Amino acid sequence: MGAAAPATEFGRLLLTLRTRAGLSQERLSHAAGVSVRALADLERGRSRGPQQRTVQALAAGLGLDGDTAAELERAARRGRTRPRPAAAPRAHSLLALPRDVGDFVARGPALARLLALAERTDADRAAISVVSGQPGLGKTAFAVRAAYHLAPHFPDGQLVLDLHGMDPAPTAVRDALASLLRALGVAEHVIPASTDERSGLLRSVLHDRRLLLVLDNAASEDQVRPLLPGAGRCLTIITSRHALAGLESVHRSDLSLLRREEAVELLSRIVGPERIRREAQAARDLADLCGLLPLAVRIAGQRLAGRPHERIGKLVAQLAQESRRLDTLQAGDLQVRAAFALSYRQLDPAARTVLRRASLAAGGEFSPESAALLADLPVDEAARCAEELTDAGLLQSDASAERYRFHDLLKLFATEQLAVEDSAEVSRAALDRTAQWMLRRATAAALRFDADPHEGLPYGDPDPAGAPADRDQARAWLEAERAQWLASLHHAQAGGHHQQVIDTARAMHWFSDLNQHWELWVELFRQGVEAARALGSRQDEAVQLNFLAWSYNVCVHDPGAALVTADAALAVARETGDRLQTGWALGYGAAALHRTGRAEESIVRLRAAADCLDGQTSVQGRLAELTVLNTLGGYLRQSGSAGEALAIHRRSEAICQAEVPGRPTELITVYLAAARQQIGNDLAALGRWPEAEHPLQQALDVFETLNMAAWAEATRLDLGIVLRRLARYDEARRTLLAAHEALRELNSPRQAEAMAELRELEVQTS
Repeated sequence: MGAAAPATEFGRLLLTLRTRAGLSQERLSHAAGVSVRALADLERGRSRGPQQRTVQALAAGLGLDGDTAAELERAARRGRTRPRPAAAPRAHSLLALPRDVGDFVARGPALARLLALAERTDADRAAISVVSGQPGLGKTAFAVRAAYHLAPHFPDGQLVLDLHGMDPAPTAVRDALASLLRALGVAEHVIPASTDERSGLLRSVLHDRRLLLVLDNAASEDQVRPLLPGAGRCLTIITSRHALAGLESVHRSDLSLLRREEAVELLSRIVGPERIRREAQAARDLADLCGLLPLAVRIAGQRLAGRPHERIGKLVAQLAQESRRLDTLQAGDLQVRAAFALSYRQLDPAARTVLRRASLAAGGEFSPESAALLADLPVDEAARCAEELTDAGLLQSDASAERYRFHDLLKLFATEQLAVEDSAEVSRAALDRTAQWMLRRATAAALRFDADPHEGLPYGDPDPAGAPADRDQARAWLEAERAQWLASLHHAQAGGHHQQVIDTARAMHWFSDLNQHWELWVELFRQGVEAARALGSRQDEAVQLNFLAWSYNVCVHDPGAALVTADAALAVARETGDRLQTGWALGYGAAALHRTGRAEESIVRLRAAADCLDGQTSVQGRLAELTVLNTLGGYLRQSGSAGEALAIHRRSEAICQAEVPGRPTELITVYLAAARQQIGNDLAALGRWPEAEHPLQQALDVFETLNMAAWAEATRLDLGIVLRRLARYDEARRTLLAAHEALRELNSPRQAEAMAELRELEVQTS
């Protein structure tokens, strides 16, 4: 190839070989996996000494024989070893790429996005990517893997600078700039004294380079801004435990936890696939106990690798003990606890308090109000701290609501810090304060659904200005905070606040009827019974026993427990002479009997309940009568007396339309819808299929509007049955499929009926 200058030798040879092969840059790019832009730079001499893997890819794409491929590699090697002027990049021991881990797994999509970013770099603006997330996600390992993966696109080098963002004194910007300039070949005596001048010189040096820069472990935006290239075709990858949200015009790679199969694959690469195959379930359990956090999984794998004869199941048993889990997750100088502690130490005192105390919150997530109550801070301050913790990777925020949650291991760490820094008295006071506030808010919110709100309980919302403004907001709050207010109920019971427990349970009664699929109602009303007994209040005991019997029947489908509880309620109600509670107890007992196949006995009880409730004039009494009448009619229909059932349900419909004193509008709407559901089924049982559709559709519309899932899906099933009998097969199929899926999610016994109807439909239409 003659005496071509080293700076252009490779490019001229590549152009000659591509032309000889009859390939365009685009076709060679596709064949070799090298971008068109990179090929153009190589042929023009802008990139003069590509790395060996790039040369091999080009040789394969060109279809070169061994001798020609070797000649191409020699030309590249001469370009790589060319003499450099003083300002050219040179290797620097402190900034060279660290060793890439051989067992790296996952992160394929994130790497692909970085590759696309590298290929889009242009001379107008250098590309910047921020890799952030909670401690232990493997941000540095990802950035190093990316640097090796992207190396062919950056022939002028790859540099890594640790900014020590988690240290008490992170690397000063001035010192970081000096390190980068030295690594890029700038002589010591040329480096300016001021930070601004060093930053300007760095941008000038990088302007014509294709260089990949990794700024690892950044502390803040202010630390990295002066280190960023301006114009030019460089790519900068910044890793940080903080979101660095203030950096503008950057690509973001928010690493997530591993998927379970990825975590098991990492274990497999560390300890060997055969060992994983022998204890496959234990390996999956181990991944789960590590919270799918890459650092924790790696530590577990390293522990096992150091003990080749130890069973995986043994480590699983050790990690299953929460009190020992963080102690167990360490291998040599790798420690999950230490990784968390680095971030924790950098928080301000208020944020540390919020993190510790939030570990006391019940359930998987918590609100700013819960955090404020537990930390004894104003809500605005607690919310600010929660956002700071989220930015620091110590909390995760809900994308659709202002709620926060812990990673399992971080919650254990926060619990440890709570035990170390807060006394038992402080923690108890935090729980007391939170429980009292939560129960007052929960009671006030539930009372919005009471059938007779003017007879409500004596106290109101603890924060009227921030209280739910209407029923929709009350429902949303009760849904979001149900784990917290249920835990608060237990706490109040344990603290002897029995009347508050009874008041809350009573307030929840009508709201519970709108959300029958919540299994927690058994737990709540059981607490109500215990509180009434602790106070010796027989009247309250009868009420709470009836609530509990209802929840056994309807929410968890346990008719045996429901019958025992209803009989207990009946005995107490009769002892106290309470006709209303006697009627309810007879009704709930009848429902339990019917569910166990004792249909005749159930009808006898329901008739007795109707007689007991006849003549009741209060709102509660008339609603009880409506419940009994609707249920009695349903059982009569199922026993073959559809005509009598229809008459009873028409009576219920008339009561709803005209006779209930006070007429609590929404609740009467529900009872009217329930009566119409029954009427539709009565008409269907009488073979009057066209007439049955309208009342069922009316009932379904109401239940859907009021978000009463259990009621709505049962009615949808009834409607689907009618549509099938009307030979409207497409509508029937859509309706039955939707009902079956929803009833399955609600764990309703009627899901089997829906499936049977779908099979019958297939037979009819096949």
